[in-house]
Amino acid sequence: MTGERGGPASKDRRRFLASAAAGAAVTVGAAAAPAVAAGVDFPKARGKFGAGGSESGGVSRAEMTLHDCEVEGQLPLDLDGTFYRVGPDAQYPKPKAYEDDIFFDGEGHVSMFRFRNGHVDFTSRYVRNDRWKAQHAARRSLFGYYRNRASDDPSVQNVRRGSHNTHIWVHANRLYALKEDSPPALIHPHTLETLDANYTFGGALTSQTFTAHPKNDPETGEMFAFGYEAKGLGSTDINVFSVGRDGQLKWSAWINAPYCCMLHDFAVTRRHIAFLAIPMAYSPASPVHWAWDSTKQPWLGVMRRGGDGKDIRWVPGPMNMSDHTMGSWSDGDRFYWDMDGADGNRFPFFPHLHDSFDPVKGQARVRRFSMDLSKKRITNFDMQVLYPDVTGALSRQDDRYNVDPYRYGFLVSNTQGKGPGWTMFDHQTRTHRTYHPGPDITLSEAVFAPRRKGAPEADGYLMGMAYFQKENRSEVLVLDTRDITAGPIARVQLPFKATPQIHGNWIPADQLPAV
Repeated sequence: MTGERGGPASKDRRRFLASAAAGAAVTVGAAAAPAVAAGVDFPKARGKFGAGGSESGGVSRAEMTLHDCEVEGQLPLDLDGTFYRVGPDAQYPKPKAYEDDIFFDGEGHVSMFRFRNGHVDFTSRYVRNDRWKAQHAARRSLFGYYRNRASDDPSVQNVRRGSHNTHIWVHANRLYALKEDSPPALIHPHTLETLDANYTFGGALTSQTFTAHPKNDPETGEMFAFGYEAKGLGSTDINVFSVGRDGQLKWSAWINAPYCCMLHDFAVTRRHIAFLAIPMAYSPASPVHWAWDSTKQPWLGVMRRGGDGKDIRWVPGPMNMSDHTMGSWSDGDRFYWDMDGADGNRFPFFPHLHDSFDPVKGQARVRRFSMDLSKKRITNFDMQVLYPDVTGALSRQDDRYNVDPYRYGFLVSNTQGKGPGWTMFDHQTRTHRTYHPGPDITLSEAVFAPRRKGAPEADGYLMGMAYFQKENRSEVLVLDTRDITAGPIARVQLPFKATPQIHGNWIPADQLPAV
């Protein structure tokens, strides 16, 4: 007999409760059955929204504070900063009619690991936005399918649906929780308290939406961002803008995409800003907003940074679904953009309009897009697969090089069938090295932390969350980038399975306000 969640002990408890309930029914005889309230009960079937609930690790729902986490190994004393994470964590199960909704629709749950003097403190909190507050008060789910207002409960028809579950970003001493269908939520960087659930930069943000992937320019101090479907769901409008080091909106331009599609990420260089339109397109026929439309052409659009957007050039190119930037730069009029991407749809949970999901075409690799803007006529953009032997997702870089030429990149990968790992690429030598954690361990996105202020590119630490599936617990692994194949130099241990994650960020202490 064990006390593990979902083990024999919990099953025995369920049998005991069932027997007790049956006995009670016999005892009361013909008395009227008591009214039964609808409690919180997530569906058990795999693939359903929040499947299995907390028992299976399908959701967390627990807001935690853990002072002084257990640490195995030795943390560098100069590792001073915070590792922030965010992901969808279902607050309540969906009504039966919507329980096949996709996991992307969970409520935003932010967590942080504060590293200081060899110690780590952990905190996690839900983003208390309009959506969370409405459901909290009602004690049930009120929002139907992903990005589908028509499926919502009538009581929340005028409530913002933004979940803020996709990325976490810092600029001008402010911490933002982001979801690309709504304005940012402003979060307290030390307590994770929600300060403003719909932050619009003092009303200066006119776009209805804000990207999950801003870019910071370390030289000018600007944060570049954009909103797509900026004038309403289904619109082709894109608002691209920058926010100065003082936190105020500085520059803004409006452009239009070739069609309404998922524009999850973008590229910013010293000279250019670029967008990639892909066939994951808006479809009224899809209950979850998006559908893969293989009849549509991918388009690469490049515009001058800081301009009015009228010079943007949309150029068609090879079929692909690429959605995360590893790095981008400009060399004169030549524009380059590295992303992880596949030949077809990467997300089988979104419907196909004209074909079916192909798992082979859905495998992503690092791709390099380029365009020579000195040419008056451009018929196609160029696309090159850089490392054919490595598949993966969630590409990252040393964020100090967001707008400049860069040498190193990182990926959650699968190299030659060896299972999940973190791969570090050296584009100068076209080589890569991979850390594999072993069987029954899955990895979230890895983030880079510089060894010290002013350290050379990618000189520091790679860290991210590892999930131990059989043990239902998690650890933050810290690797030295001088040799990631040597494995973790330290493991920050949690006595439970961490909240889900889509993206995260490492923020040095000197970029955060004083406590």
